[in-house]
Amino acid sequence: MKISKLYFHIHYCNWKDSHSPGNRLRKVARTLQHHAFLFFDKGKGNFTIGKKRYAIQEGRLFYVAPHVFHSLELDPKTPFCCLTVHFSYASVHFNDLQWEVKQETDILPLPSVQEVKDNYQVGDLFKKLVDSWNAKLPGYEFLAKTLLQQLLIALYQNNKRKDRNDSVALKVEKIIQYMHQNVTRKITLAELSEMTQLSPSYLSRMFKDITGYSVIGFFNKIKMDKAKELMMEGNKKVKEVAQALGFVDEFYFSRLFKRMEGISPSEFYSKNVHGL
Repeated sequence: MKISKLYFHIHYCNWKDSHSPGNRLRKVARTLQHHAFLFFDKGKGNFTIGKKRYAIQEGRLFYVAPHVFHSLELDPKTPFCCLTVHFSYASVHFNDLQWEVKQETDILPLPSVQEVKDNYQVGDLFKKLVDSWNAKLPGYEFLAKTLLQQLLIALYQNNKRKDRNDSVALKVEKIIQYMHQNVTRKITLAELSEMTQLSPSYLSRMFKDITGYSVIGFFNKIKMDKAKELMMEGNKKVKEVAQALGFVDEFYFSRLFKRMEGISPSEFYSKNVHGL
């Protein structure tokens, strides 16, 4: 089965958490006619797929195939956040100037449960997928299908990396924590290399393999997320936000923000703070 040959149809996406009306996700038992991914950003409980029972915990992603009975029961005392996407797919081929479409009946070659807590790329793609579906902006269906395909590729890669060196994964996690703690200043690859006792080239390669981002690219993403948070508070100008995040050059910060977010900081500020 080649992912590049698959054409997806998304039935719906959901984002449920402890504050959702009715909290109907707390207890579910059903059989679906399509595929589904469920990603728990937080929560505790039990998830049964077929005859196997799994513990629900932060950073676990479940895959439910069609016609497979499954049930979940969340701990009512523990806050939860669950993202889901429900989909079907067909295999599309182009041979001898003719299109051939086959409805796939096989299940995806993925385990029923994956640990993706340390895989930022998977969580980020899943959230973007659900956000784009719920926003319903022009072209959202095409965007959602593209994000689903990227998510599937990331899950394949995550599954292949399950036997990777755990000590390196822990060091990457340590780096991410360090980035969050030092988001207001500049950090260098040499600094992180010395901290983890890994060569710069090996660290760069493993960081990209685990997160899907370069070291600096990931740190800039954290900075841009923090920038949006600061601007949403409504009490800091763009120049002040740039300075608060360690950028000496306000214009460089603005160019970087626009390249990563698609709009300038001032446009983001106007649309999200003043609603212009």
